[in-house]
Amino acid sequence: MTRSPFSARSPQHVVVVGGGPAAHRFAEAVLSVEDHHVRLTVFADEPWVPYDRVQLSKALTGPDGQIDLTLGGGTVWQDPRVDLRQGVAAREIDPAARTVTAADGTVSGYDELVLATGSAAARLDIPGAQHALVFRTLDDVAAIRAEVKRLRARYGRTPRGVVIGGGLLGLEAAGGLQELGAEATVVHSRRWLMNAQLDEGAGRSLNALISARGVRLHLGERPSGVGLRKADGEICAVEFRDSADLEADLVIVATGIRARDRLAYNAGIETAPRGGVVIDDACRTSAEHVWAIGEVASWNGECLGLVAPANTMAEIVADRLAGGRSTFGSFDTATKLKLAGVDVASFGDAYGETEDCLEVVYADPARGMYQKVVVTQDARTLLGGVFVGDAEPYNALRPLLGRELPGEPGAYLSASGAEAPAGDLPDDAVLCSCNNVTTGAVREQIGCGVHEIGELKKCSRAGTQCGSCVPMLKKTLDLELAKAGVEVSTALCEHFELSRAELFEAVRALDLSSWDEVVGRFGTGLGCDICKPVVASVLASQRDEYVLDAGRGALQDTNDRALANMQKDGTYSVVPRVPAGEITPEKLIVLGEVARRYGLYTKITGALRVDMFGARLEQLPEIWRELVDAGFESGQAYGKALRNVKSCVGSSWCRYGVQDSVGMAVRLELRYRGLRSPHKFKMGVSGCARECAEARGKDVGVISTTDGWNLYTGGNGGATPAHAQLLAQGLDDDTLVRYIDRYLMYYIRTADRMQRTARWQEELDGGIEHVRAVVVEDSLGVGEELEEAMARHVDRYEDEWAATLKDPERLRRFRSFVNDAAPDDSQDYVLERGQRRPATDAERAAAEAGAGPVLLTGPRIPVREGAAGATPAGV
Repeated sequence: MTRSPFSARSPQHVVVVGGGPAAHRFAEAVLSVEDHHVRLTVFADEPWVPYDRVQLSKALTGPDGQIDLTLGGGTVWQDPRVDLRQGVAAREIDPAARTVTAADGTVSGYDELVLATGSAAARLDIPGAQHALVFRTLDDVAAIRAEVKRLRARYGRTPRGVVIGGGLLGLEAAGGLQELGAEATVVHSRRWLMNAQLDEGAGRSLNALISARGVRLHLGERPSGVGLRKADGEICAVEFRDSADLEADLVIVATGIRARDRLAYNAGIETAPRGGVVIDDACRTSAEHVWAIGEVASWNGECLGLVAPANTMAEIVADRLAGGRSTFGSFDTATKLKLAGVDVASFGDAYGETEDCLEVVYADPARGMYQKVVVTQDARTLLGGVFVGDAEPYNALRPLLGRELPGEPGAYLSASGAEAPAGDLPDDAVLCSCNNVTTGAVREQIGCGVHEIGELKKCSRAGTQCGSCVPMLKKTLDLELAKAGVEVSTALCEHFELSRAELFEAVRALDLSSWDEVVGRFGTGLGCDICKPVVASVLASQRDEYVLDAGRGALQDTNDRALANMQKDGTYSVVPRVPAGEITPEKLIVLGEVARRYGLYTKITGALRVDMFGARLEQLPEIWRELVDAGFESGQAYGKALRNVKSCVGSSWCRYGVQDSVGMAVRLELRYRGLRSPHKFKMGVSGCARECAEARGKDVGVISTTDGWNLYTGGNGGATPAHAQLLAQGLDDDTLVRYIDRYLMYYIRTADRMQRTARWQEELDGGIEHVRAVVVEDSLGVGEELEEAMARHVDRYEDEWAATLKDPERLRRFRSFVNDAAPDDSQDYVLERGQRRPATDAERAAAEAGAGPVLLTGPRIPVREGAAGATPAGV
């Protein structure tokens, strides 16, 4: 550590103006310098402890008041050397007298002053703009949430939101509006979104993906005003000079940021023509003993609104105050994020502006995918890259910026299907750009005995800010442990030393049939929430017996024990299977009558099924008896099993259809229904290359061609979407089914607990080539055995709800109270868009005060019979 020249005298008093991320990093850095006797006074004009603005969208879309964005847990502000003055803004600084006057009238002298005032949201100079909201602070988040709620109550419909600005903040705001239940339209002056980070190809791919998620786009035009109704002054439109107005109930402006440099300007400190406090390479301003860091600082005529340079500036000033000589040079502009569920990343020379550079591009506009790697003319040195739709290559490529690639550039484009060369990162490669952590620093921590990813993040600081480097951090950890010969535990949990795959084979070899037998042979203790459901799944997938019998009921998760998914209000959802989405009018009528009779909220899912919400536990047998009598069976929406097989209409109706996709989808869904697995899985069958069933986004995807079926595997949605990879092509019906049998059984036998097919397939040694060798070429000689295992499942399958209804003992578990068969009628609901939903705490309180909505109470809602569109009685 740098030793301070001030250690022999009284503590150095440093005043920090600003309470954002840059101020937080400076406080951490200056307090960590050995022998630097310092005390800090920090003026934060917001009432909050400094929080992470990068994660602000989580506060917008998460549970109200339950998202904590406090940086570093707030521990630095508990240091006795720090006086954090929350909600107290600095009003004036006097560099000559070295004083800061606060808004409350107090005057603080300083030895050194650090300006970390950050930036404010830009405002539009158009009529009516003063009525628009912005998206920059926690107060802004609260205002947006409150306005959406107010508008919904005022108009009784979905509010219409318009976001002006198609950059990062604008897209986050649009996604947030959707999550809050409002419509979202993005207005952007350029023809493609995020034009500051993405070239045209990437930007237009992003346009397509964002539009596909229901966000409307109005591109290539600036607004001329925000229209207000004369009657009540409410926002009614966003206006344009050359096109029709957009209807709007609320408007959010997210067109950029402006440095908060007024305090410095008034004190005579030099500011840049385009805004910001001018600094040199040491972050010094034009005034003695005054420094500037973060978004307010203008370096080489530019304010840098990124995390990495702000952190670097903070550490430079901390080092300088302790007698060091560090300087600010180049900075990392890399960006990786997920906007409205879409992966976007760019780094380095994303526009390909370097002279004589080469651009290696993979573009698939139909899928909204764009990947580009920029290299030198000899195709050896990496200059930059941009990725939309699939940003997986970013993790491996960004640390190699400016270095020679180990292999061909095209091999790094995951969309190309090529296998990227593996190789360790050099020690001086920056693994975490936010905190400037090198790979060598990470290796040093691993060498000192840090072998857990959570502890490694804490000790090295890598992955603690934006988190985009965590996959590479984990890969580095695994590689270093492998080199050192350190055995990485694959134990299922503290009760089983075997991995899930090892336990599966052991249970199969010994033909064990109960928890007691399994834990007695291979485990210890009473088990836990990890191993019990795993053992239950293993037994279910091998024996295909009633999932809640033979001592296995107590092992299951809550949803499995009820054969239904529990919802937020304690009620359950009912999801009958609708193979391939094909359903007769008679069955549709049954679903409608059941939902109306029991007052269930209904929704068509993306999986081509009808979800019915709000059933009490004791109602489930009644509901399912009606459904089973009508020919329905369980959709296994509650289990780690096959959820559905999605299909288009194929050759049955579509003029582009090549084969009968519906028939194949029905065949597959009926074959694999009820199949328990390490994780839930889905399938899709498309009748032609237009891919209306989105088969390549499924664990198993089938696409029809003129040569036969093409089989794709290892795709999925969820938190980390992945496109399925081509396993085999030109298959006839029976060969297709045989390969799927093998694939699923091999996955069930070898995958880890809660591991999706995409991650399992990636982590297999050899990846898709290994899977192809086992499934298609039968390289392990187990193909026939895997097919036989699947055949046994098909022969033994019995609908779980049909089996439940036949047995009075099984029905006993469906009671709200163990010692009372009476229903639980303690739930409150409100009517919204013609259906009931759980009431919020605020709505209950308002109803009790006589000012809120009418509450509907009880386990079921009687309805007026007769007229179409019948509503719950009393409403």
